[in-house]
Amino acid sequence: MIDLRLLREDPDRVRASQRARGEDVGIVDALLTADERRRSSSVRFDELRAEQKALGKLIPKAAGDEKAELLRKAGELSAAVKAADAEQDAAAEETQRLLLQLGNLVHPEVPVGGEDDFAVLETVGTPRDFEAEGFAPKDHLELGELLGAIDTERGAKVSGSRFYYLTGIGALLEFALVNAAMAQATAAGFTPVLTPALVKPKAMEGTGFLGQAADDVYHLDKDDLYLVGTSEVPLAAYHMDEILDAGELPRRYAGFSSCFRREAGSYGKDTRGIFRVHQFDKVEMFVYTTPEEAEAEHQRLLEWEKQWLTSLELPFRVVDLASGDLGSSATRKFDCEAWIPTQGKYRELTSTSNTTEFQSRRLSVRMREGKRVRPLATLNGTLCAVTRTIVAILENHQQADGSVRVPEALRPFLGGREVLEPVAQ
Repeated sequence: MIDLRLLREDPDRVRASQRARGEDVGIVDALLTADERRRSSSVRFDELRAEQKALGKLIPKAAGDEKAELLRKAGELSAAVKAADAEQDAAAEETQRLLLQLGNLVHPEVPVGGEDDFAVLETVGTPRDFEAEGFAPKDHLELGELLGAIDTERGAKVSGSRFYYLTGIGALLEFALVNAAMAQATAAGFTPVLTPALVKPKAMEGTGFLGQAADDVYHLDKDDLYLVGTSEVPLAAYHMDEILDAGELPRRYAGFSSCFRREAGSYGKDTRGIFRVHQFDKVEMFVYTTPEEAEAEHQRLLEWEKQWLTSLELPFRVVDLASGDLGSSATRKFDCEAWIPTQGKYRELTSTSNTTEFQSRRLSVRMREGKRVRPLATLNGTLCAVTRTIVAILENHQQADGSVRVPEALRPFLGGREVLEPVAQ
């Protein structure tokens, strides 16, 4: 959530941010009204309590009619105090409810617009010219079936659409990617973490996934627990209700988890293969740092993602997402999109977001500098979303006979294999 003081001091900035997101601007005025009601009711409660305490000191000293009058006033005052307390609680609850609906402030350099209004910042590598090489590229599912690596038919039989099995070299390829990604992360100073796949509502709400993204989340009603769509959630909540020493920042974690997404609203999109699925594994980078260092850390996360995709020898581009495509918690988000030959376009493989103090305020994660305690900043970045990375590797490194060349950086994690060979049918 944003700082209420900032809202009071510069509401036009918050209105402009909401407008850029394509979100309700009226919520700003509603929140200002609720906040004023909260503050005034708090003052009123404090005044009545002080009057009540003062009256309470007079009653033991009074007698007769005077005491009777004081007792009558005390009864009236007690009712007024209770009413003021209830008004204070209701105003605070309304303020909090509205505050949780407000998105983070959009960074001034973010392109304004919707999903298609991103800005391309950089293009790395050149897509292969398969026509010049003399063959038409196969898509990842056809290649995966030739390699004995992907089985979507049995995935659908057992679990439904958008589920799959990774078998044989497909399973080994996942392990190789995860181990290679973790090796890069630990070399960069990240602490590896295996995170819970189920979290409490406070963790999910605190990271901003029960607003716009609520329809995409799996909820277990009986237990009131949520399946995470990314280890960002348990990593953001890892230090929930804690105060970290500023001298120990940044704290960098690399989380591995299975991720679960309903893919609500994606009916008919990417139904073939394993590009858009309900369950996949991912290595996620997460950072706690000072607000002053957040933008520089965001650039570092992007560089680590670019390093990863470059090591896999994938052509990709970096895009600065538009304001309407950020999600509620990010002030700015960069995506790295790999070229997918059979689709003839770039598709998202990694993403990194600067959420500034938005999540830390909601989760009560703070930092101590001397005697001062204040919210810190959090950032996240996908290093390896396994299924999409497998798609990109198979399609970009395929050969005419259906085999797939293994990128050099990945070979040590695949037992030295240089080529993935089709299996006998």
